Amino acid sequence: MKLFTLVFCICLVVGTLSAQKENPNFDAALAEELGADDYGMKSYIFVMLKTGSNTSTNKMERDSCFQGHMKNIGRLVEEGKLIVAGPIQKNENEYRGIFILDVTTVEEAEILLETDPAIAAQFLEPELYVWYGSAALRTYLDASDKIWKIGF
Repeated sequence: MKLFTLVFCICLVVGTLSAQKENPNFDAALAEELGADDYGMKSYIFVMLKTGSNTSTNKMERDSCFQGHMKNIGRLVEEGKLIVAGPIQKNENEYRGIFILDVTTVEEAEILLETDPAIAAQFLEPELYVWYGSAALRTYLDASDKIWKIGF
């Protein structure tokens, strides 16, 4: 019985190892540059932006905060900290938008979010999650900057 168990375990390990396949297009330098693990993935901080508790109807205050919000988005992109940002259509959950931040901890993300005027004024409320996604995500930014015609 012990021999059978040993043979079974060896077959299981050999079968598992042979089931993994190497990528013929693997670029070690690019993987390292992007911070990819062996699966081409890495952790990010995913932020859901919800309607905040500030219900002020002061148009000047709201406009100023959301103009600052857009400038802050641009600054975070330039610094390489913000990979994805965008609004969400009106919905029953009061979700307003998303960010994907290229930082390693929730605490680091919270510090970055404190610089956003719409969040600081509580017009938006962030919910933060660790998210595991493709390390190549940041490479879309170069193409993204070449396809918009009208800016904010």
